[in-house]
Amino acid sequence: MRRFPAKEVQYKILCCNACSERVYPYIKDEGGDKSLICVSPVHGRSFVVSHDGSQRWIVSKGNGLSYSNHSFLDVSEFDNYVWGALTAECATRDFHIGIEVNKLGIKTNMMQYVIELDCQLVDKDKVIKPCLLQYEVECPYRLCDFPFIPHDEQKRIYSYWENFDTTGKERYLVAANILVKNLFILHTNNVMHNALHVQNFTWKLELLDFESSRTDNFPYENHGYEENVLMLMNGEIMKTYEIINYIAWCFGEIVDYAKVDGVFYDYGFDLKKYRVLYE
Repeated sequence: MRRFPAKEVQYKILCCNACSERVYPYIKDEGGDKSLICVSPVHGRSFVVSHDGSQRWIVSKGNGLSYSNHSFLDVSEFDNYVWGALTAECATRDFHIGIEVNKLGIKTNMMQYVIELDCQLVDKDKVIKPCLLQYEVECPYRLCDFPFIPHDEQKRIYSYWENFDTTGKERYLVAANILVKNLFILHTNNVMHNALHVQNFTWKLELLDFESSRTDNFPYENHGYEENVLMLMNGEIMKTYEIINYIAWCFGEIVDYAKVDGVFYDYGFDLKKYRVLYE
């Protein structure tokens, strides 16, 4: 873990799901007297802002970049996109869809606040008012953080898997049953996460990052994209398979693909439907 200095700024709460929780309106700043904690080098704009010593970590997203001297950068990848920042539109979408997905029975980060900071990012002819998404997780480490997790912390994280039903099963099959069930629940409810990969699951299999997701309550504004959602959902089958493979690799387990295919089949995903024959 690495600490970054930050300053506290005035703010306005745009969304609230935990009124009794403390608000952390921090922005990365070299002269600040507050602290942001980055748990791995691949967490670009998400920081731990509080940990009470139990299975409860408070994370804030949009506070600035962890991998540059500069808090915010515009490399013109998209219009009005500034690396390290989070817009109100993205933050509120993430917040509301995350709550909706959690209510479906899928383990997610627990949303707390969307916070609008009382400051401006001035970028050429654009003025952006940054927002933060504040949420709680049981584990701050994501699947992609495996190479960066201290050994002792790894052992504590993996011991949690004993709480799952591991009877006679390798851990990748435990994960397969959870992740494929998640996918079944999402697709049955016309929900597409649209970013299923090892960056967006914690090591306690909490699903994160819903800013590019869609539900019937939050469809895409782009009608062309919305019309292709059912087709795009099929790609999430393979994304889920990749995550299962990754977990097996981390645990040093050899994947029995027939068993994994069987898990998909049990939840209604018959991979034979997509089979391409060759000669």
